[in-house]
Amino acid sequence: MKIRYLSAIIVIFSTIIFLIALLFLHSNIVGNRILATILAIILFIVLNYIVIRYWVSREIYEKVRTIYKNIYSFKVSKIDLKQRIKASVLGLDQAKDEVNEWMEENNKNLDKMIALEQYRKEYIGNVAHELKTPIFNVQGYISTLLDGAMEDPHLANKYLLRAEAAIDRLIAITHDLDTITQLELKEVPLEISIFDITNLIREVMDSLELKAQARNVVIHLQQQDAVFVQADKVRIRQVLVNLIENAIKYSKEKDGEVRIKMFDMEDQELIEISDHGIGIEEKDINRVFERFYRTDKARSREYGGTGLGLAIVKHIIEAHNQTINVRSKMGEGTVFGFTLKKIVAHL
Repeated sequence: MKIRYLSAIIVIFSTIIFLIALLFLHSNIVGNRILATILAIILFIVLNYIVIRYWVSREIYEKVRTIYKNIYSFKVSKIDLKQRIKASVLGLDQAKDEVNEWMEENNKNLDKMIALEQYRKEYIGNVAHELKTPIFNVQGYISTLLDGAMEDPHLANKYLLRAEAAIDRLIAITHDLDTITQLELKEVPLEISIFDITNLIREVMDSLELKAQARNVVIHLQQQDAVFVQADKVRIRQVLVNLIENAIKYSKEKDGEVRIKMFDMEDQELIEISDHGIGIEEKDINRVFERFYRTDKARSREYGGTGLGLAIVKHIIEAHNQTINVRSKMGEGTVFGFTLKKIVAHL
């Protein structure tokens, strides 16, 4: 019922009550006129209170109570809801505050859902694109061979090698997708052990030496002393390979340099891998760990990779309950840093 109708009803009932009080006042029921006046006023106030309370309860309070109940049915269990509504005295200010709180919470959830939906669309599009390229390459090479290139041994070998490379890329993408899914679902338990992280870095540097030489990049390790950490050695090796290989790829094409530094942080060890390459734009910094996200798609595909490496790195570090960060300036280079739990004393 609208407010103007409610106001009209209250005025009408007040008038009726007032007339009843006047009638009572001029009647002979009470001989004392002063006492009759007092009783008439009390009767007028009481009846007005009853009528107004009834209509306010019916038209405002109960409706607000219903809204309040509906909101809380999404926030608490039915048992808690019944106990709260039964025991509480609901005020309009309280209802307003909680409705506002509920609206803000739902708006935040809606924003998250919109962001997740956008991410899902981008992710599906990226997966389709990454798979489509090598599949079409294989299809093209096989079609060329079937169209007559098989008769030329040199061409046949050339296209078969290219088809093999495209298939290897497909295998790498599916393997990385499987790895990142297992890490997210925590289906791969970490094999925690104590090892010398300095020695592991040297091993990774040796394995990537040829790639570094091919791009005229020099890798420097600042730390020389043994530092023992507690982590999954195989997974941390995967992290180091990915980060150092990325630093080699994106270093300057002439006289490039990759530096690896380690910092003592009491119960943790911070490992930083930096290059002096092209850098990452500020708008891309927060997205570099997303699946298939590439800051420079053309250049990234030129250097190879599945586009999942940094996403896997992030999941591995977070699985160790540690942190990873990145900072970069365009034209100056990029620094990736991650922490590991350090063993202070190791025999």
